[in-house]
Amino acid sequence: MKQFRTALFGTGFVGRVHLEAIRRLGYVQVYAIGEPQIEKARSLAREFGAEKVEADYRKILEDPAVDAVHICTPNALHFPIAQDSLQAGKHVICEKPLATSVEEARQLTALARRTGLRNATFHNLRFYPMVQQMRRMCEEGDLGEILVVQGTYSQDWLLYDTDWNWRLDSKHNGPSRCLADIGSHWCDMAEHVTGLRITSVSADLQTFHTTRKRPKGPVETFAGKMLTPEDYVEVPIDTEDFGAVVFRMGARARGAFTASQVSAGRKNRLNLEIYGAAGGVAWDQERPDELWMGHRNSANRVMLKDPSLLKERARPYADLPGGHSEGYDDTFKQVFRRFYASLEDPAAAPDYPQFADGLRQLTILESELESHRTRAWVDVPAFQPFVE
Repeated sequence: MKQFRTALFGTGFVGRVHLEAIRRLGYVQVYAIGEPQIEKARSLAREFGAEKVEADYRKILEDPAVDAVHICTPNALHFPIAQDSLQAGKHVICEKPLATSVEEARQLTALARRTGLRNATFHNLRFYPMVQQMRRMCEEGDLGEILVVQGTYSQDWLLYDTDWNWRLDSKHNGPSRCLADIGSHWCDMAEHVTGLRITSVSADLQTFHTTRKRPKGPVETFAGKMLTPEDYVEVPIDTEDFGAVVFRMGARARGAFTASQVSAGRKNRLNLEIYGAAGGVAWDQERPDELWMGHRNSANRVMLKDPSLLKERARPYADLPGGHSEGYDDTFKQVFRRFYASLEDPAAAPDYPQFADGLRQLTILESELESHRTRAWVDVPAFQPFVE
């Protein structure tokens, strides 16, 4: 493989996971880190061997040595940084959501198309081996006609009013929190696995904590449990803690899902269940190596991840033999491997979610928000990503 130099913008929880996964590839150098908290950036640069550190990401974009960038900043910065990166001739991997509005996502998708640069929206949860096994089972007709798609994405890290993260501030995160941050993962996976499209939605959102106690100092994602009462200031909250969505999918399928950041005991549970006329499958992110398979007239069974037993087109997503778990951090490696391979071969079809996929999820999200506002069913607009 050609050696690539990459830059990372944003150094929170997910930024570190990006850095560790990049290092696992071997042929991609973490060349630069952009982060306004310059001491934090310097610390990570020393740890990961980055040559360059800047508080202003635009100075890094001026460097011709940079081949690609990873955008791991708060959501409101995704659009301007992705736009500037493409205009600077850099390939882009952007954390989801791609932007905070459909219009911004359309602009980025069109710009990526015009520049011809590689672009990825980081819906990494598609890349678990057993998720790919489900996808191939649907493709090959193992389940028959898909009738019902249901599930949840449940977490508990914002259960208390003293829990805090930048995502709670709509100025940084956008108009939606729970549905944008984790509901979008669920919808992307449901469409990816079934090959069907969500056509209309009926959504109900709830903010259980209309005020929260914000820490007086910075708190990293998933890391706010050790503060004392004098460390907080009370602030109003205008984004949802929970969302429930009923939807129509394809011509006949129906479904429902919930997204929650206040479900006690659920740390990071994306559960997807798919039921067809010939059988069902269910997968749980908290038990990623297991796939439940259900039948009407014979015994149900649980399949454990083993590359030798996976369908041929699912097998490349598993690197380790049976009995050796592959989890969240491995999905990053799988995405990055495919992304940088596409930089090596410009003629190769991208085998990862692109900006158009990020636009798709924002289109669904805005339909969900409109449904909640109007208390009515809302059709998801036809997918038209390339608006010049």
